[in-house]
Amino acid sequence: MLNNQLDKTDQDILNELIKNARKSYSQVARDLGISNSLVHQRINKLSEAGIIKGTQVILDEKLLGYRTAAFTGIALKEAKGSYQVARELRKIPEVSECHFISGTFALFVKIFAKDNNHLRSVLYDKIHRIKGVASTDTFISFNMDFNRPAPFDQ
Repeated sequence: MLNNQLDKTDQDILNELIKNARKSYSQVARDLGISNSLVHQRINKLSEAGIIKGTQVILDEKLLGYRTAAFTGIALKEAKGSYQVARELRKIPEVSECHFISGTFALFVKIFAKDNNHLRSVLYDKIHRIKGVASTDTFISFNMDFNRPAPFDQ
């Protein structure tokens, strides 16, 4: 199913779930003026198509004590090692995202740390010790303004 195959009902359901993923299907149906079974059918169709990949709990990292968020570009000794390095990065709890990218770096990761000393430890004691990592370049995030899903035709 491609983006342009989403009809207005699919789009409306997705918008309701984006606003509040915990909203019950019956409440979505009531809010949109459609049947509960239609909401179930459409959500199943969107899930089977891979458009809806699941739901998640979004935590406030700062309230959990992670005052430092950073993005780190990782250069590798050899490009062919990117998948192995990514597997090792997955084992580091402070690394919340890992992207394969083009350009100077092979990988780009998001890191949450308690403070700058903790960030330094994650970088030097964990990431730099991974076989194949040549260097890193880190950018500290002062704050996030917004985070949203990819757009779809509306």
